[in-house]
Amino acid sequence: MKESFEQFYRNYLDSWRNFSIKGIENVVSPKYAAREIRGKEVYDFGYEESIEGWKYAFKELGEKRAKWILKEDVIFSLKDDEVMAIIWASLNVNDQPIETASLFFKTFRWEDGSWKMVRSYIEAGIPTEKMLSLEITTKER
Repeated sequence: MKESFEQFYRNYLDSWRNFSIKGIENVVSPKYAAREIRGKEVYDFGYEESIEGWKYAFKELGEKRAKWILKEDVIFSLKDDEVMAIIWASLNVNDQPIETASLFFKTFRWEDGSWKMVRSYIEAGIPTEKMLSLEITTKER
């Protein structure tokens, strides 16, 4: 199952980088639950809001020649059938980096014969320089 996750995960990141809404739709579980923190605001959302958000972002960003910057340093098993990935994401828009990034904690589960994203926790609007200097480790302390 680990090998299948690694290939699945590469395909997922490729869908993200390539603005593939079809690829994202294939990954998000119908039972998806997410929480995004942006400043002092908290947003909880599910599958429908997630897909609509991706569609809107992909359309807007595609028109601006945006390119995703994705850094995915940490992947670890939570359970036999669940894996967490920690990813930070930012963008270059019109060949210029934007000033903020988001930190994603994404949980994927093996469901009905395939990997699905079932949960996300997102810290949005973090200054990019903070993200560039962040070192995440899985070492126990």
